[in-house]
Amino acid sequence: MSLLDILNNYALTLVTFIPLLGAVVIMLLPRKPNLVRWTALVFSLVPLAVAVWMWFAFQQKPCTDIAAEACFEQQATWFPILNASYHLGVDGISVTMVLLTALLSPLAVIISWSITERVNLYMALFLLLEMGMMGVFVSLDLLLFFVFWEFGLVPMYFLINIWGSANREYASFKFFIYTMAGSLGLLLSIQLIGLSLGTFDLQTILVEWPAFQGDGGTFVGVGVWAIRNVSFWLFALAFAIKVPIWPFHTWLPDAHTEAPTAGSMILAGVLLKLGAYGFLRLVLPLFPVQAHAAAPVLAILAVLAIVMGAFASFGQTDFKRLVAYSSVNHMGWVVLAIAVAAWVGYGSRFDAEGHNQLNAIIAMNGAVLQMFNHGLSAAAMFALVGMMYERIHTRDLTKMGGLWVVAPVYGGIMIFSSMASLGLPGLNGFVSEFMVVRGVFPASPFFTIMTAIGMLGLLFTGAYILKAIRHVLHGPFNKDAADHADRTLEINAREIVAMAPLMILMLLIGIFPAWIVQVINDTVTALLT
Repeated sequence: MSLLDILNNYALTLVTFIPLLGAVVIMLLPRKPNLVRWTALVFSLVPLAVAVWMWFAFQQKPCTDIAAEACFEQQATWFPILNASYHLGVDGISVTMVLLTALLSPLAVIISWSITERVNLYMALFLLLEMGMMGVFVSLDLLLFFVFWEFGLVPMYFLINIWGSANREYASFKFFIYTMAGSLGLLLSIQLIGLSLGTFDLQTILVEWPAFQGDGGTFVGVGVWAIRNVSFWLFALAFAIKVPIWPFHTWLPDAHTEAPTAGSMILAGVLLKLGAYGFLRLVLPLFPVQAHAAAPVLAILAVLAIVMGAFASFGQTDFKRLVAYSSVNHMGWVVLAIAVAAWVGYGSRFDAEGHNQLNAIIAMNGAVLQMFNHGLSAAAMFALVGMMYERIHTRDLTKMGGLWVVAPVYGGIMIFSSMASLGLPGLNGFVSEFMVVRGVFPASPFFTIMTAIGMLGLLFTGAYILKAIRHVLHGPFNKDAADHADRTLEINAREIVAMAPLMILMLLIGIFPAWIVQVINDTVTALLT
């Protein structure tokens, strides 16, 4: 069998489980940090190579509707007594998230080069985390989806608890409790659906569940209406916690602040996207009636996340906490677009005349692109925070200042990444946020008002970004910070290598977004029309 045949038949298995193989190998290696680091990097680069190949192969034959077809599909018997299978596949939404995960993982490994304690365990946990995230995006079986969803919780808990900052035990415990609470509801709702239909296969469920009327009964003997509503709210709660939507966001700033730098990069870059992906993949197509009814509530919570997240970010003096709250702000735009899609309904169920169909398509395209773009800019910003913290051992903005004088390359990269996060035209953040606003604003008078209120969040996004730049780079040079530094304050070659791909993609998407929007749009259009 040729390499091309292996990729065509087993690409998703490779991209998911090569990190697991890497974790096993690393735990068997001797405790030689450089050997472990290079091994982890190699095992994270292989999934990236497979993901890039998948991206180009996908464009040759795109799969636009995962319920009808899926690209690189694999299926095998896994848990026959429960009628659960090892079923993998991707469409334009999930292949975009696979590419993001595969890209950020090796960059985070490079940033982790400074880890000196228990390096074998650290790198093994990191690769296990990558496997869990990949599995969520490629699973086409609800039980398998839950296994990967839950699996990713454990490595992140230990990464925060062992290698985090001073308050790491509290932050890791809070992260675990919040996400576990959502997971319990997620498991129960999966059981309700799977045992009612007699299958956990997502393709079958996407076709049969919306029209299911309890034919043959339900496994608990209650009405299908009750099962639908209970399942919807449990799904919505689990994904709302993961996004996170206000007011379920309080675990996020603590987890971000206390996590090691690479952990924060992956937490913001990929893990938050699991919640939004859950809304797109499961909640909207499986519960169109319930999602339509809850759309105004979802929109209000999204706007609160946008505005309150920006206000909270502006009020921080801890550099990392400022960036952490910005994630609540940016992911709010994703949820607002999801609310519009829920209002219109998959297949334009509640928009028979098609007036808002185009708006929902534009908003959904913007939501998926915003997930990808935020992954790039948030990972870059957390990396920059971590780089300077390793040098001056403080994240207090009031103890920084004038660092551009001694670290001009670092300052230039920070300005570039900050402007991408801000939404400067010509960089990636502008494209996705503009698409969301363009799609949401004319959807209805209610959504027009929500968008107008959300503009306050955009205003304060500029305010907190400029505040961070002013405190870190401008003003008089803080010699006390330099005196406490254990090395030069300038960014080094290894860190530049980690930042370069992020900056290239920020610029490329900003000036030529068609290469990624087309892939997303084919799937979104198929789902909403």
